[in-house]
Amino acid sequence: MSALTLDHVTKLFDDDGDEIVAVDDVSIDIADGEFLVLVGPSGCGKSTTLRMIAGLESISRGEIRLGGTVINDKPPADRDIAMVFQSYALYPHMTVRENMRFGLEESTDMADDDIERTVTDTAEMLGISSMLGRKPKELSGGQQQRVALGRAIVRDPEVFLMDEPLSNLDAKLRAEMRTELQRLQEDLDTTTVYVTHDQTEAMTMGDKIAILNDGRLQQVATPLEAYHEPANRFVAGFIGEPSMNFFEMEVQGDRLVGEEFSYPVSESTLENVGDAERVTLGVRPEDVRLVGEKTDEHDFQTTVDVVEPMGRENNVYLAFTADSEATFVASVDGMRSVEAGQPAIARIPEEAIHLFDGDTGVTLQNRSLEDLEQTEPRI
Repeated sequence: MSALTLDHVTKLFDDDGDEIVAVDDVSIDIADGEFLVLVGPSGCGKSTTLRMIAGLESISRGEIRLGGTVINDKPPADRDIAMVFQSYALYPHMTVRENMRFGLEESTDMADDDIERTVTDTAEMLGISSMLGRKPKELSGGQQQRVALGRAIVRDPEVFLMDEPLSNLDAKLRAEMRTELQRLQEDLDTTTVYVTHDQTEAMTMGDKIAILNDGRLQQVATPLEAYHEPANRFVAGFIGEPSMNFFEMEVQGDRLVGEEFSYPVSESTLENVGDAERVTLGVRPEDVRLVGEKTDEHDFQTTVDVVEPMGRENNVYLAFTADSEATFVASVDGMRSVEAGQPAIARIPEEAIHLFDGDTGVTLQNRSLEDLEQTEPRI
């Protein structure tokens, strides 16, 4: 079994006597064969967490267990873990074949024929058989990335660790390699921990995603759970592109009142709000509808500020008044004609809103997926 567990893992650094907490009490259970993506902004502790799993950083507190065995004090070579770095870290003076063979030659007792067979089979699986005699400088970025993957795969490890392996590729190749990595991981069925700051990679690749911020674990969930049922405001704002719209509101009777507008809410929503006096109202851009006329108490008069044509959809930035600097975004069909400066009526359905505590950011209410499935299509 190669289930991986992080149990209250903490990493402290000393900065001239000052204690810096890089990773703060992180606990994650990663099932055997699961693909977990660690995601968060730069400096949130993703790579430090990965390096602790690999044994490249010591653990200040907590335990890391692989298959039930604590590996805190095991050297990297004894952990049966293979890591793919952002820089690929290929030996420039070696051919592709020699790069892929090197780890097996140094760390195993495999016969030369077995090593060669393993390297050849892996190269064929990755589509780099014709490149085995080349050196890294003769390869493109995508080809070097495949070699780095191949060097990890030949070891047949218990766990793969990947530290932003696609960040050096152009956008088109990055999208292609995302798909290839998913197929590869499913074929190998090896427990994988993948680090990225790109929430699109996290959403499209992971069985589960773990969102970090300032060294603290915010939520572990499936991609759709993190998108539709965020644990707090940070997760809601980080996952999704364009980002969720947020409005700071005060609870006044049966209404949420903000600087730009007043939003009536039902009794069930008020029950979820509880004793909170200040809340943040959140709504995804795709849930903001542009309608022809006001027919609902959640319809608001706005002015189109900026339109971003994306092809399949248009991101329409709206302002409650023509001279307002604060805008929010609605995603509408790409074939719909919308122009800057024109008036627009924006509907923010109550069944689509999220509410967060104005002080702590903790989620008070998430959108109702069941109600949304029953609503009529957007105009």
